[in-house]
Amino acid sequence: MTTYIIRRLLYCVPIVFGVLLLTFVLFVVIGGDISIEIAGKGASQETIDEIREEYGLNEPLFLGWDSQFINHFKNALTFDFGRARDRELVIDKIKRGVGPSLALTVPMFFAVVVIAVSLSLVIAFVHGSMWDIFAVVVCIAGMSVPFLSFILFGQYFLAYKWGLFPIFFSSDLTMAQNVALPVLIGVAAGLGGNVRFYRTVMLDEMGRDYVRTAFAKGLSARRVLFKHVLKNALIPIITRMAMAIPFLFLGSLLLERFFGIPGLGYLMVEAIGARDYSVISAMTYISAIFFVVFNLITDICYSLVDPRVSLE
Repeated sequence: MTTYIIRRLLYCVPIVFGVLLLTFVLFVVIGGDISIEIAGKGASQETIDEIREEYGLNEPLFLGWDSQFINHFKNALTFDFGRARDRELVIDKIKRGVGPSLALTVPMFFAVVVIAVSLSLVIAFVHGSMWDIFAVVVCIAGMSVPFLSFILFGQYFLAYKWGLFPIFFSSDLTMAQNVALPVLIGVAAGLGGNVRFYRTVMLDEMGRDYVRTAFAKGLSARRVLFKHVLKNALIPIITRMAMAIPFLFLGSLLLERFFGIPGLGYLMVEAIGARDYSVISAMTYISAIFFVVFNLITDICYSLVDPRVSLE
């Protein structure tokens, strides 16, 4: 397994390199010199030159050890992303936004997984019944409704009309109070697609010979479903979960924006609107690292839950 992990880590190097190269081309080469835009209208040439020097825009693009291209890579590898448009360090902005984002996405993630997997097991057990048909219809309906509609419904009725939750983020309230409604909305919006996916996985396992044998031996439905079927269905479940985990650290763009939660999703939206390339580049780079790392963790988990999978 050690050899496999080292080989996979070496594969990650060109992927991260490609992301850094792409962000440099998009935000530096194509984006051009933004010193005049940062300085504002009517700024003197001296002010513009100072900004160019502060952001390293006075260096050559590719040629030389101190070129913008080399500095882009060196800063990324040391997580020194420079300063944002408001002159605050980008890394400080990211550190400040991680907490609110995780407070929103982690409960939402685990709630969706637990509820969706449990429901899919029950639905697969009653396959072909009216309950199964009803669940499929509800799932398809939930998948068809835009995510924005869930947000507007929850914010208007649950928060504004009924006063059950705060409408907008407030520093006077606890983080749990601020994220309660966004988490509820995220769970409601995510259940449809997840239940339908896990239902398909469980149905595939329910048709196996070992399930019929287990029932023939007199094992209870609960034991068969949650011990045998769920255990053998872990490969696709782990895959779906592992692909979602990197995005937990990036927050939810729509939920954070509409509820004013000062997380990384809100930071990303603000950076896109302000053309703050330093923040966008940093977030893209961190996303790439999380993605390749959790891809590796996914493969390792395969070998742990299924003895048929070997990484040797």
